[in-house]
Amino acid sequence: MTDHHSDSFDFLAGAELDTLAVRAGQVRGPEGEHSEPIYTTSSFVFASAGQAAARFRGDDPGNVYSRYTNPTVRTFEDRIAALEGGEAGVATASGMAAILSTCMALLSAGDHVVCSRSVFGTTTVLFTKYLQKFGVQVDLVGLTDLAAWEQSLKPNTRLLFLETPSNPICDVADVRKLADLAHSNGCLLVVDNCFCTPALQKPLALGADIVVHSATKFLDGQGRCMGGAVVGRADQMAEVTAFLRTCGPTMSPFNAWVFVKGLETLRLRMEAHSASALALAQWLDEHPKVGKVNYAGLPEHPGHSLAVQQQSAFGGVLSFEVLPNTREAAWTVVDAARIMSLTANLGDAKTTIVHPATTTHGRLSDEERSAAGISEGLIRVAVGLESINDLKKDLDRGLSLL
Repeated sequence: MTDHHSDSFDFLAGAELDTLAVRAGQVRGPEGEHSEPIYTTSSFVFASAGQAAARFRGDDPGNVYSRYTNPTVRTFEDRIAALEGGEAGVATASGMAAILSTCMALLSAGDHVVCSRSVFGTTTVLFTKYLQKFGVQVDLVGLTDLAAWEQSLKPNTRLLFLETPSNPICDVADVRKLADLAHSNGCLLVVDNCFCTPALQKPLALGADIVVHSATKFLDGQGRCMGGAVVGRADQMAEVTAFLRTCGPTMSPFNAWVFVKGLETLRLRMEAHSASALALAQWLDEHPKVGKVNYAGLPEHPGHSLAVQQQSAFGGVLSFEVLPNTREAAWTVVDAARIMSLTANLGDAKTTIVHPATTTHGRLSDEERSAAGISEGLIRVAVGLESINDLKKDLDRGLSLL
């Protein structure tokens, strides 16, 4: 995380995403390996006492200790930074660790944060319970209500945080307008790009300052490992690295290697996820037992035109409300699924289905869920890579029981 080998990648200047996804970040060792190696070591040996001292001071950018310097992890960091168009990246143990590390590195007690109300439930808990516990003030606003964002700003506001598209309602934020608002008030805009990944959306190019990821999701693509990433300016990422060095929410070398390999097929997978999700959303939109479908690929979705501008496709996650809009009806559909996996994870080759009100957003109050648009009859589906016809049959099995 200390040395990003930027001088080693001049040959990739101007390369497109597919090339960066396969080539960026790799520094071959003396063995001349073609595939990226896994450095499963906790520490590194120094050539001399002087070199050891220089490494610990930060004067020598080599490896020290795998809590904060590991070649395999660094390859992942450099690759995700290249894909997002950022100066540097920092890998963390999970997506939540990425958000926590960003906040702990860049905020202080007395600072104020404005956060979208339409974020992952655990993100809401992090901001409204734990950060406030340590003196960070937090206000929640509607993701698409630009006036509410502006009205919530205070002299001590330091950070605006959002996901777009949102989880699980798939609302779409205007990143450019929120970036302009943040910068005109001396704030940073942090965007969780988990649903789209850099294959479909690049928030930094739209004006955001920092991008965070749960690498556990689409960056891996097969539900194998936990991890997170933060991408932004080099000076900001140095602060995040300093937090990680001290506090230790570290990505393992093996997990980093899995994510590196996952990135190689990222665009291909994201386009396949998006195509199937669109087809499933269109089918659900016509189903008599479905009241509402949340997917920006549908022309009637309020964020459709904005998504067309900001994204190259609409992503692999959708949600829908069953009729009647009750917990019992939603559970009937979920429990009838045989192909779809009942799990709260997403971004997998295997399609997953979940009831957000009692799982991913179950720790929120009834009022918080209602404000976020999460009803008792809402079901989230993260569309995988199976046959779309089989996925339709799997959902119809439960819908036909209503």
